[in-house]
Amino acid sequence: MAGVEQRTVDGDEAGMRLDRWFKTHYPGLGFGALQKLLRTGQVRVDGRRAKADTRLQPGQSVRVPPQATGPDDGPVTAKTIRNQGDADALRKMLLYEDDKVFVFNKPAGLATQGGSGVTRHIDGMLDALRNKKGEKPRLVHRLDRDTSGVLAVARTRGAAQKLTAAFRTRDTEKIYWALLKGTPKKPEGRISTWLAREQTPDGDRMRVVRHGEIDADHAVSRYRLIETAGQRLSWVEFEPETGRTHQLRVHALHMGCPIIGDPKYFDDDPNWDFPGGIQKKLHLHARRLRIPHPDRGVINVTAPLPPHMVQSWNLLGFDEAEGAEE
Repeated sequence: MAGVEQRTVDGDEAGMRLDRWFKTHYPGLGFGALQKLLRTGQVRVDGRRAKADTRLQPGQSVRVPPQATGPDDGPVTAKTIRNQGDADALRKMLLYEDDKVFVFNKPAGLATQGGSGVTRHIDGMLDALRNKKGEKPRLVHRLDRDTSGVLAVARTRGAAQKLTAAFRTRDTEKIYWALLKGTPKKPEGRISTWLAREQTPDGDRMRVVRHGEIDADHAVSRYRLIETAGQRLSWVEFEPETGRTHQLRVHALHMGCPIIGDPKYFDDDPNWDFPGGIQKKLHLHARRLRIPHPDRGVINVTAPLPPHMVQSWNLLGFDEAEGAEE
């Protein structure tokens, strides 16, 4: 059993409640056990008794008794084996990392977060990448389950606050590549609609509605046509200005050019044959993300296409260099 520890509150933890601080650093310590340690004065902040809702400040010292830290080494369990597998899988997806940020190339078919019927997802896998202080990396934005590509994750609480703010204030640049049925009427343009959620037998679906309808959110996307395969298929670059659920998928449909392989929004036209050699998987890829770094400069990361889109690009004779960013 470890002895008493004195831990210093980091700059990223300014204003954090003491109970949340313990949950971050010592996830194995239950709330009831922490309350007992607080009542008996075994947990202290700067030598003084504290409560669960005490707000911490950088540089303060937290006394952590051995009951909180637990044994130095635990037995190998199914969970630790699974966590190692998750860590290895995430490392294979890694595009960029530093002390504050991970950027992954999320594969199509892997959910970002849990939900009904979802047992494996990025958020759950991130437990395997806790740092030495016990902090779990935090999601700061999302990708649909069937969408592949760039996914940024904060490694600290402070980084999460800054990255989340950058997405909220739209101080980011997100570029998506998609393969569409047909060709947009204009080679480039701006799509502005209002979207609302509706429940269907196949799950939630977004639809275009009138301004003022209950629970409707404004959604804006820009697009640019890069290349076509006759008039049947087109390679389009999207840049969403807002971040609504299924936004690009609905906007593609709204243009009359749904995304190839979209299980929710691709219309079943009996007179349209699905091209041979192209897989019926969603052809939507988060190609590039440019976002201010939490501490310095800018993060600018590009993700390679997933295998099913590489196959389609090769079949159609598309050259990735044609979509090179300026």
